[in-house]
Amino acid sequence: MQKRLALAALAATLWLGTVHAQGDDYTDGEVRKVDKANGKITLKHGEIRNLDMPGMTMVFTVTNKAQLDQVQPGDKVSFKAASEGGKMVVIDLRAADVAAKP
Repeated sequence: MQKRLALAALAATLWLGTVHAQGDDYTDGEVRKVDKANGKITLKHGEIRNLDMPGMTMVFTVTNKAQLDQVQPGDKVSFKAASEGGKMVVIDLRAADVAAKP
């Protein structure tokens, strides 16, 4: 019984670690355009692993519009992206020099 509990605890820990790691994926990119009025940003980015998306240039909606005040075209950034209702959104955006990747 103790062995089963230990194995279940180990499996849960490994699964939670995987989920947490996937949620912490940051992608490097370069700002191409900032549209503060509409809360959008155009990024040239590398592969977004958590979305299984290759590198490209695309427009994202930003969930926290205040983050757009921190960047301008040409800036290197690190960001977290997610799919919400079929729309790609940036849920965290940081200037690359201050980006703390977990």
